[in-house]
Amino acid sequence: MPYVDGFIVAVPKKKLAAYVQMAKKVGKIWREHGALDYREWVAEDVKVGKRTSFPRAVKLKPGETVVFAWVTYKSRAQRDRVNAKVMADPRSKPMMDPKAMPFDGKRLIYGGFESLVSL
Repeated sequence: MPYVDGFIVAVPKKKLAAYVQMAKKVGKIWREHGALDYREWVAEDVKVGKRTSFPRAVKLKPGETVVFAWVTYKSRAQRDRVNAKVMADPRSKPMMDPKAMPFDGKRLIYGGFESLVSL
């Protein structure tokens, strides 16, 4: 069954171009190591909810936008193998440095998901 890692993060709008460059590089690395798909989406219609919402989840600040992303794998086991390779890949190291990230990694929300419904 397919398996997905999902992410949401607040990205300063002034750093969005740098974020896109980083995402393209890391996405290529994920695909080279076996991920089936790598997608990044920027918020277009994401309102602040009264109790919860994407902006509230990432503690969105003025001048920031929400990015929603996912990486698709064949299975959880394949995901674990791919992620280990990505983390060991020397090209990933510079992008994992918190000082080099074009976003606040402390507000990154992520997790792995197994398929529930597929139509």
